[in-house]
Formats: sequence, structure tokens, C-alpha cells
Amino acid sequence: MEQYEAKDKKRLRCGYTTGSCAAAASKAAAWMLLSGERISSITIMTPKGTLLQLPLEDVTMGENSVSCAVRKDSGDDPDVTDGMLIYSIVRKIPDPGKIVVDGGEGIGRVTKKGLECPVGCAAINPVPRKMIEDGVRWALNKFNAGRNSFGISVEICAPLGAQISERTYNPRLGIVDGISILGTSGIVEPMSEQALIDTIKVEMKVLKAAGKNHIFLTPGNYGEEFATQNLHLPLTCAVKTSNFIGDSLDLACELKFESVLLVGHMGKLIKLAGGIFNTHSKYADARMEIIAAHGAQWGAGEKTVRKIMECITTDEALSCFEDEAIKRKTIESIINKIDFNIKYRTKKQIKTGIVLFSKEHGLLGKTQNAYQQIAKILAQEEQE
Repeated sequence: MEQYEAKDKKRLRCGYTTGSCAAAASKAAAWMLLSGERISSITIMTPKGTLLQLPLEDVTMGENSVSCAVRKDSGDDPDVTDGMLIYSIVRKIPDPGKIVVDGGEGIGRVTKKGLECPVGCAAINPVPRKMIEDGVRWALNKFNAGRNSFGISVEICAPLGAQISERTYNPRLGIVDGISILGTSGIVEPMSEQALIDTIKVEMKVLKAAGKNHIFLTPGNYGEEFATQNLHLPLTCAVKTSNFIGDSLDLACELKFESVLLVGHMGKLIKLAGGIFNTHSKYADARMEIIAAHGAQWGAGEKTVRKIMECITTDEALSCFEDEAIKRKTIESIINKIDFNIKYRTKKQIKTGIVLFSKEHGLLGKTQNAYQQIAKILAQEEQE
């Protein structure tokens, strides 16, 4: 695919989604089934308005069924499904004009509420499903002029799907035994932050649909490990935010959770004290400046402040304090500022709390209501 986008001063190639692959394979297979003609490529229009001409692989033609595959191309996006073959098997069924779409080998099944697909159904999202149905309907109309004495069943497969799905969010979302067929635009935008935020929203919707009103957010594995080992919180109430802490708080408000506890390493959460809600270093850092400013406010001397400003990690910066009382007040001040900024961001629509830790120093501090929120999360699990 020769479509590019500029990201961080780099020219990155776009790709196409598993949904586009499934739709193209289905349209091509229906074409070959109804015409009896073998083809080597197929053209589809994506919802974004991009025309794709995609090559077909592993074509198998029979009297009553045809299968073929389209290879997923993620462009310059680091997608685990890149290079996978997405198959479509189409068959005639004795229901005039009807089109039935289902998932076969390697396509996940939904086991939890809150997703775009009902429980028990194949994880083929609504937009790709419509793309598949539209492509097959086009073939029915083209070769039967609308006078169909039969319908078409479509089975989407991904032979490596079960294996690849273990490297995705699917097991966490309650999608078992395979990948999802995804894509709202049909196009994979390289390094798409919106795709990650959409994934966080899906995970939150699943928790909400499961009746969980009290959850905790953590940027990554360190936070999950600390939460489970030190706070005894269940991962069934956890959402990984990566760097998108602000967006995750916005989503929690949108979905009307009652409370959100933020558990994180100081190296990430300290940026919130500066009003930096996307914690990726490409947007801003200010970690040492924040520690130095709060330290100076509570009596850290010029020598200490200079040492802090030369540090690389927050653990190293905390070790610069010679006076334990000043260090404690500095940490408390930072937590209070994080709390203030979070409340401002959420407009106090939900109850929020903070637990701050570091790998070297352990638990650094928490807001006054943090243990109350922990208790609510634990009580919520006990009731279930």
C-alpha cells in the first residue's frame, strides 16, 4: 500500500486492517463462486474512502464453495497481526438472498458483555461485518441480477489467530481462541495513538458491563505488580493506561464509573503534578523540575536542588534529600498537586485517589481516600 502519513518528522506507510482483508477475501470468494472465474486480485472501497486493490492467496475453488485469503499489511505500524493470512470461505445456502457471516478457525469468540459483538458471537466488529456483507451482496447482485434462489454463508478464518491472540488484549477482554476482525476506517494508521485509546475504552466498557463501578488505573506492568502484591487488588478491576492517563480519566467519566484509583510509579505519575496527562517523553518531561520545585518549597537547599536537577531517574532524585522530613513533605506536596490536577481534569465527576510508589523506595504515599477506594474494589469482588 502506497499511502503515507508524517509522524514525528518521519514518513510512515499506512496499511489495511483485518476488516479490509476479510471483506476483500469475502468479495473475491463470492465473485469466484458465482462466476466460476478464478481471479488473482480484488478491489474494495474502505469506509475512509481509500480504494484498495489487494492480491489473493491460496485460492481453492469448488462447486459449492470457494476459499481464498488476503495477507494483512500493517504498513509501518507495529501490529502483531502484520503478515497474517485472513481467509474467507463462502458457500451457497438455501435461503434466497440471505448473507450469514461467522468466524471459524482462529477468530475469537466473545465471552463478556460490553463489547461491540454480543456474547457468544464471533469477534467480527460491526464495520468489518458490514464491509463483508456489502462485498458479498455486490457479487450476488452482479451475477444474479437480484434474482437469487440461494444465499451465501461466509466463514472468516485466521489459522494463526489463536496463537497471535495471546499477544493482544483479547484474553483480557474476554475474547477467546482467536483474534478480532477490526477496523472502523479500513486503514491502519502508523503508530496510531487513537487505536490505543480505543482499546482502553473497550476494556473499560467490558468492566462496566460486568458491573464493576470501582476500578484502578495503572500505566503498566510495574503498577499492576505493585497493586497486586502490596495492595492485594485484583487484576479483574485493572485497566492499563500506558501513557494515556488523561484520556483514561476522561473515559472513566464518560462511562460513569463511581471511583477510580490511580496506582503508579513516581517516574510516570509525577508528570501529572505538572499538568502533563500524556506521560510519553516526546510530549514533556519535567520530572526533575517538579521534584526540585516542591523540594525547594519545603526547605531543600540550593545544593540539594542542583543535585536533583542533574539526576536521570526519580529514584535517584529522591535519594538526594538528606533531610527525611523535607523528603516526606516534598512527596506529600507532589501527591497533593497530582490530586488537584486530576480533580480539575475530571471536574470531580467521579471519586479519584492516588497511590504513588517507586521500585527502590516502595510505597511513597497516597491520598487520604485511597484505602477507602481499595476497600470498595475488594468488597466489589467479594460480592461477585
